[in-house]
Amino acid sequence: MRRKWTFGLVALVAIYLVGGIGGRHNFFPWPQLSALKKQVVGTEAVEASRYIFEDNGRLVADETKTAVDCPKQTKRTAVLLVLGQSNASNHTGQRNRSAYGARVINFFAKRCFIAASPLLGSTDARGEYWTQLGNLLIASGEIDNVIIISQAFSGSEIARWSRGGDLNGLLVETARQLQDVGYRVTDVLWVQGESDYVKGTSTEAYQEGFRSMADTLRQQGIDAPIYVSVATKCLEPSNGGFKTHVPDNAIVRAQQALSRSGDGFRQGVNTDALLDDVDRYDDCHIGGTGAEKASRAWADLLLTDRRIASSTTPTTTAPNDSPL
Repeated sequence: MRRKWTFGLVALVAIYLVGGIGGRHNFFPWPQLSALKKQVVGTEAVEASRYIFEDNGRLVADETKTAVDCPKQTKRTAVLLVLGQSNASNHTGQRNRSAYGARVINFFAKRCFIAASPLLGSTDARGEYWTQLGNLLIASGEIDNVIIISQAFSGSEIARWSRGGDLNGLLVETARQLQDVGYRVTDVLWVQGESDYVKGTSTEAYQEGFRSMADTLRQQGIDAPIYVSVATKCLEPSNGGFKTHVPDNAIVRAQQALSRSGDGFRQGVNTDALLDDVDRYDDCHIGGTGAEKASRAWADLLLTDRRIASSTTPTTTAPNDSPL
């Protein structure tokens, strides 16, 4: 009797071990049993995501977005066209939402939505700091409405934005949509360069590609100043970068030269210098403290330039709500 109990116990242990190992490594008969279960019970339904992305990774729909009527543009409206790669897209470690309701807008595909992370039009579905920039501009008392057109693509190189690149066509499409609605871009914010730094793009090639992109905007009637950021820092191979960063590099030299060249180009925020290690949550992408620094730096820059422009513009009797 004792032998039978011992044999039975050994058999149970063996079955348990064989079953566990077989299930873990997908040995016979687990694949067959799994297939039989699917035939009898069916596959468990996976709940659909609230997000819809295009094949290129661009976020084009979010069930939580609040659609509103597009506000009329006036002299006190900032229309911001945001272009670049991941540190301009929805890849930030802090989400934001409009603190002023429909006064901070995310414009996409001829429609307006109350701005909130992630923004429609760019890649990824994390946070961004452009909505917070909108909040700061309105808090200044100098801006009534902010319209954000977010068109940033993670990992994008300058070649994709220049003539012949896939994102160049997107610029044309976006410009036409803005014209159809009656919006005129007041500022173009460019935050890109990390991919070209890693790739080894030369100073000359970067400037040529950037000017090609800018020419496309000008040809489509976007004559707003283009703010050229210094943005080349993205560390760690897991992010597609290097372990260390050389501050004086070919892309930085190109960006600085462009911002000093005139031609409607201006100096943007230098995120390489502005952000330290704790401001990037993975040694590359902007975290919460970095987002706060970047949004404030952009707000200070845009408001300062707007004040300078106002002081040099002849005074008119047109009301503030007159269209531009």
